[in-house]
Amino acid sequence: MAKRRIRLGVSMIGLGYHLAAWRHPDAPAGGNMELPHFVRVTQAAERGLFDMAFLADGVGIRFHDEPKGALCRTSKNVQFEPLTLLSALAMVTRRVGLVATASTTYNEPYHVARKFASLDHISGGRAGWNVVTSVTDMEARNFNRDKAPGYDVRYDRAAEFVEVVRGLWESWEDDVFVRDKESGINYRPEGLHVLDHQGPHFQVKGPLNVARTPQGAPVIVQAGASDQGRELAAATADVVYAAAQTLADAQAYYRDVKGRMARYGRDPDHLKIMPGLMAVPGRTRQEAQDRYEALQQRVDPLVGLAALANYLGDLSGYDLDGPVPEPPNRRMHSRAQIFLDIARRGNLTIRQLYLSIAGGNGHRLVIGTPADIADAMEEWFHQDAADGFNILPPWLPGGLEDVVDMVVPELQRRGLFRTAYEGMTLRENLGVAPATHRRAEARKRAAMAAALGSAAQ
Repeated sequence: MAKRRIRLGVSMIGLGYHLAAWRHPDAPAGGNMELPHFVRVTQAAERGLFDMAFLADGVGIRFHDEPKGALCRTSKNVQFEPLTLLSALAMVTRRVGLVATASTTYNEPYHVARKFASLDHISGGRAGWNVVTSVTDMEARNFNRDKAPGYDVRYDRAAEFVEVVRGLWESWEDDVFVRDKESGINYRPEGLHVLDHQGPHFQVKGPLNVARTPQGAPVIVQAGASDQGRELAAATADVVYAAAQTLADAQAYYRDVKGRMARYGRDPDHLKIMPGLMAVPGRTRQEAQDRYEALQQRVDPLVGLAALANYLGDLSGYDLDGPVPEPPNRRMHSRAQIFLDIARRGNLTIRQLYLSIAGGNGHRLVIGTPADIADAMEEWFHQDAADGFNILPPWLPGGLEDVVDMVVPELQRRGLFRTAYEGMTLRENLGVAPATHRRAEARKRAAMAAALGSAAQ
């Protein structure tokens, strides 16, 4: 049996995860709209043997301009459409997985199925779809609506959406295209499956006009922390991108989600739970701390308040150096609760809270030597809290390159991380289950049963 090893992804949105990332002296100030910036980031991830490069996305500017004047002080404003970008990055990489967000709220299943199947072909089997629901009213107003759909509606639609996409990915069997010029037969008719889905949210005939993909189906990534999100992950996801601050919280989440998988006939090892981790390495602990403080000192108070407003509502009317109040307008409830727990645990002021989340945005932050960071990762990995980590660089590209050059060798020295890719596809490298073709399997079982029945007569 192969030794269990840590899986690694990198979240490469914009110029990094820290609120002041774009103000780092070495960051390309306009890199969020420059292809060479993302080429350098993705190639660094591949040089570090990462499983995947992960591109978070929203269908609108998801940073509140409250208090007024915050938005013009942040780089969280413009970004590439992710599938277009990842298709370009597929041409300059060979092994690293390419994962992008696509919302189930403002897309149609056919569009998503077609785009990700195409990316899987273009990349040679390295595509992954991060399934999200869109929660902000800002996004809703870009799609002829005043506000986002309600919580239950969003998740009911998401569950059906995923099932339709999976069905469309099974439109064609693996070996259906014979393309025999002599006979004139291009594909075997029995290997084409028309979905004909009829449900409360979608009526989709199919079939998909993209062939079965190199992976069978792109990898499905999910990030829900709510009960419905956890259930969707247990039923459908190959990877979960989680958020946890403490070992106990991470263990509870890990145990809960994996414990739900049996009811769907799934092996818990076929779902990789990868919490977000901001790692800031230095040759010494002081050097690492100095690197982080250089960014902390560049956090504009308006930007800090706006980062809290994304989840807790506008707190600009309160004393920055006073206690964090009960939120006037919670948004994204699970993340809002993480922020409140941080504030209550440390008895933080509003200023202290926004500085505490300026880096990881509620994810775990580890600052120290490569050994310190490897220790932190190893503890969660061996204590059933994580199968790997989604690295959140404080700034890009240097924050990722520091991890690749300093932390990855330490993990390899301990035997915790690969020294070469195991395969060509994202599924192979993650060690998740191959994508079975459910309808093809059902057809084969029916044919076998019919053959046995005829033999018995």
